[in-house]
Amino acid sequence: MPAPETPSASARAAGNAVLTVIGESLVDIISDPLHPDAGTAHPGGSPLNVAVGAARLGLQTSLVTHYADDRHGLLIDQHLQANGVRVINGGTTPTSTALATLGPDGAADYTFSITWEINGAALPALAAVQGSTHVHTGSIAAMLAPGDQATLALVQAAREHATISYDPNCRPAISPDAAAARRQVELFVASSDIVKASDEDLAWLYPDRTPDDALEAWLDLGPAVVALTRGAAGPVLLSRSGRVELAAESITVADTVGAGDSFMAGLVSGLAQLEGLGTHGRNRLQKLTADQLESLAAYANRAAAITCSRRGANPPNSTELGPLPAQLAGRGRTP
Repeated sequence: MPAPETPSASARAAGNAVLTVIGESLVDIISDPLHPDAGTAHPGGSPLNVAVGAARLGLQTSLVTHYADDRHGLLIDQHLQANGVRVINGGTTPTSTALATLGPDGAADYTFSITWEINGAALPALAAVQGSTHVHTGSIAAMLAPGDQATLALVQAAREHATISYDPNCRPAISPDAAAARRQVELFVASSDIVKASDEDLAWLYPDRTPDDALEAWLDLGPAVVALTRGAAGPVLLSRSGRVELAAESITVADTVGAGDSFMAGLVSGLAQLEGLGTHGRNRLQKLTADQLESLAAYANRAAAITCSRRGANPPNSTELGPLPAQLAGRGRTP
């Protein structure tokens, strides 16, 4: 995995943003039928992956999460510390696990043993979000009781001080009631400035809508930017100023574990470089140009492609990914 590095100029610019991620940490136990002797355990969980990806891209990152003092928890703790992520640990129950079985195309199908609660860190978690430029959450942390309501309360408390991003990263195996999940998702969408979802998320949440119709409906709830990842078909970014669609990068796919999380981390890092995060950046975020949307889409798309080119959730660092194109990043600044 990429080691922590001396930050580049773009990473230092992104690192001026203070990011708090709220969400689950777990251990992915990866099973590959094509390589039955190669099963391995890796730190995972969508929010953890976003936190690590953002830290590697230079953001000052904290993770409000839950894992225990057990062998899986030690693996997670070592991974977060090695990547410079500050941990606010609010849980006491055993560390969660996910069995990820890879298909022939490298896509992962998950079976979970998971709990989510952060009551043990209520005050430090509140202090973290209130001191942040940007807060991100999603996945199981925004859906699974009892911690889902604490997550929503932290997001709502953060809005006065920070911009918010959200990725539903739907897990029907954990929350099989699509109607209930849809109501919960829309609560978080309405509290967010930036939302990312996959085509699989939208197909499950809104089987009677086209993806573009679902994205438009989410824009109407309040976010400034909504993003759709479509695997090999490439991403779509939509705002009130336009729509950008890119092809996926041509790569040899090792697997797709963590690709969407790397896309999300790239999107947040790119917006930090555009000075589009935080209360002072929210107005700028509402006025992104089509060129800036395209730059963001390409940057996040590249982050996901690098992750797909190697095994496991292994996001790029700032040297591998590079900065947003300078001529586009500069347009985010006002005189």
